[in-house]
Amino acid sequence: MSNQSASTPEKGSETSFTPATDIDANRPVAGEAAARAVKLHKAYGQGDTTVTALDHVSVEFEARKFTAIMGPSGSGKSTLMHCMAGLDTATAGSAFIGETDLSMLKDKDMTALRRDRLGFIFQSFNLVPTLTAAENITLPTDIAGRKVDKEWFDTVTSRLGLTDRLKHRPAELSGGQQQRVACARALVSRPDIIFGDEPTGNLDSNSSAEVLDILRTAVDKDDQTVVIVTHDARAASYADRVIFLADGRIVNELFDPKIDDILATMTGIEDVAR
Repeated sequence: MSNQSASTPEKGSETSFTPATDIDANRPVAGEAAARAVKLHKAYGQGDTTVTALDHVSVEFEARKFTAIMGPSGSGKSTLMHCMAGLDTATAGSAFIGETDLSMLKDKDMTALRRDRLGFIFQSFNLVPTLTAAENITLPTDIAGRKVDKEWFDTVTSRLGLTDRLKHRPAELSGGQQQRVACARALVSRPDIIFGDEPTGNLDSNSSAEVLDILRTAVDKDDQTVVIVTHDARAASYADRVIFLADGRIVNELFDPKIDDILATMTGIEDVAR
């Protein structure tokens, strides 16, 4: 597991900060790419009011690995994830899930891809209040008209400690339990990639650790691919790789990251931005 303590910085991560230009984040990853961005550009507004959220970003996300995306507020980290996940449309460039170019998909096909090939975990849980935990977990597969793999469902819900909570509705669950339901929903459909947008943002430290352990285990035991956006160095330390954005560009990355290295890199980025 990659959630190393801040007192053990001996592993050979890259920690230098390169503020002027993008690092070579578009180089091929060591293994198969589960997703990739090619010169992804996202701008809001027009003329003098144009705001660039992503500045021609190219990056690959390795399959069966855990990647965290970090950066200051307004750096483009959530925009990058939303474009990769088909939740937002880029102004230019392409986002790929496997070999599927999202920019070539019609709305119906995009909806099917998000439903069938992607899993999502949001800060706000996004559970349907009138459904039980079990019904929320199986909702994507039910909508797709697919039969739930009962053995895998039981494995996931048992691992996440939800077996005795499956008949409860969200209002009857704690915040940590609701997020575990959201994790189970993402895992049960066996997606190509799980995207998490600040998945621990509304949780206390114990519940956050539980969710991060779940995601780390999904990568290590189930060959799942996980990509999260986070502002929390401790959460990012669970990842195999951390990508840092500033002003819409990737400016650094760490492999096998330690908390100290993550904090030092973020401090360097924020100091340049001041």
